Amino acid sequence: MRTLAVGTQALLIELESAAEVAALHAELLRRRDAGELGAVRDIVPAARTVLLDGVRDPAALGDRIARWEVAPLARSQGPLVTVAVRYDGPDLVDVARLWGVDPGAVPGIVGGTVFRVAFCGFAPGFGYLTGLAERFHPPRRATPRTAVPAGSLALAGEYAGVYPRSSPGGWQLIGSTDAVLWDPEREPAALFAPGVRVRFTEAAG
Repeated sequence: MRTLAVGTQALLIELESAAEVAALHAELLRRRDAGELGAVRDIVPAARTVLLDGVRDPAALGDRIARWEVAPLARSQGPLVTVAVRYDGPDLVDVARLWGVDPGAVPGIVGGTVFRVAFCGFAPGFGYLTGLAERFHPPRRATPRTAVPAGSLALAGEYAGVYPRSSPGGWQLIGSTDAVLWDPEREPAALFAPGVRVRFTEAAG
């Protein structure tokens, strides 16, 4: 763990893995809710960092956090969201070939994984989901698509994600869903938020 002051009121914490980020993020939320973090306003995880904003004394808080014993996050920890998916993506056959399985086995592999939202970005409502075993990490497409349909379930490297709206993208598309990932009229607006667990079920029909 490495802690760095960012300006006068923010602290950046660098970690070694997504699992460490998830565990520290959960611990920071717990301590903030318990009133142990003072005036911290925002806690924002990323791939290998966590940013805290609204910190009165970044150096002092960084020293405190560096001394914490943070337990690994339990697989059952965090709210669970279930999303129904049709496995109709244009890259389904290619992904199955990379995995060395029949395309019909892909829903079982994906559905048998409980994903976790590691962080959000790229577009409102887009969550970077971790959880697939390393042998199922496909590369990005050599040539990105200029338009990926909203609701597309996609894979790239260690991450899975669902496109909340149509946009360019270079991930492997294996399915689609009607779930609304981002709705400004909903509270919360994002279906996926850091720490949320996600399970994909195969849509009927």
